[in-house]
Amino acid sequence: MKFSELVRLLTANGFDIMKEKGSIRYYGKSGWNRLVRVDYHGSKEVPTGTCNAILKAAGIKGK
Repeated sequence: MKFSELVRLLTANGFDIMKEKGSIRYYGKSGWNRLVRVDYHGSKEVPTGTCNAILKAAGIKGK
């Protein structure tokens, strides 16, 4: 999965950018008490372990 696809998946599940510092973006949504950190690198592939950790932190993994 590419970073742009991951971001699209997060936004489709109600997450929006809460804050951004350089290439690090933090996504959150109402009713979700934690921010999800994504180190954004454009069209590069997200390493499998990193992708799984981001999806798990967002509560998307396992749907």
